[in-house]
Amino acid sequence: MLLDRFKAAKQPEIQALRQLQYIGMLPQPRRAERPSFLKALCAPQKNLPHVVAEYKRASPSRGDITLDLAPEDVAEQYAEAGAACLSVLTEESYFKGTLGYLKRMAAPGLPLLRKDFIFDPLQVEATAATTASALLLIVRLTPEARLLRQLREQAESHGIDAVVEIFDEADLALARESGARIIQVNARDLDTLRVDRAACLRLGEKRHQAGDGEVWIAASGMAAPEHLRQAAGVGYQAVLVGTSLMEGGKPGEALKGLLGK
Repeated sequence: MLLDRFKAAKQPEIQALRQLQYIGMLPQPRRAERPSFLKALCAPQKNLPHVVAEYKRASPSRGDITLDLAPEDVAEQYAEAGAACLSVLTEESYFKGTLGYLKRMAAPGLPLLRKDFIFDPLQVEATAATTASALLLIVRLTPEARLLRQLREQAESHGIDAVVEIFDEADLALARESGARIIQVNARDLDTLRVDRAACLRLGEKRHQAGDGEVWIAASGMAAPEHLRQAAGVGYQAVLVGTSLMEGGKPGEALKGLLGK
């Protein structure tokens, strides 16, 4: 299973963090106030959902997407084009990211999501030492409500929001049991890499069962203005878009096109 491979790829990072903790050299949390990821997604918006625009250099499904765009430049382009937040892939083995990209993309002042495979408390502590305003927790990577809650509360203690990613109704039940407030529905199954945008839209209708207490993000397969309108129509407040913005080498222009500007 791909998720098992992703988890295995994170073991050297976790071992390095354990060694740093053992010698008392674990990075300390930033004390500076972080822009709120949650508030950015709750801001009033007309017609289209907010866009979380992603810096994505490569992926297991596409291979290299673009390797020659500097994170600083992409952050500025996205901010100018109207992104509400930025997603920064920091996973190294499969997505060719690095934790340092968070600092390099902080200048525009938009909330930053650390998108990675996070399942250990030390990874949360490492995130707290960066400029991230949010981090990703994947239910199928941590399929225990108690652990999800622990990691979310640990992140929130540092002023970091937790985006809890789901794929189906069983994942949603666990996310809600853990107290998740930001729920991201990924149309791409991380085991098969297949995208089912229709299933993502159907699951989005479950948002209404929770009233106004949750913020929902649709991820993967969002590549056209019509896709954004459909997502908003079933209750998504935001969409996360990466590949379709990055693959042409002009992410700012691509985002403007997606938003109809």
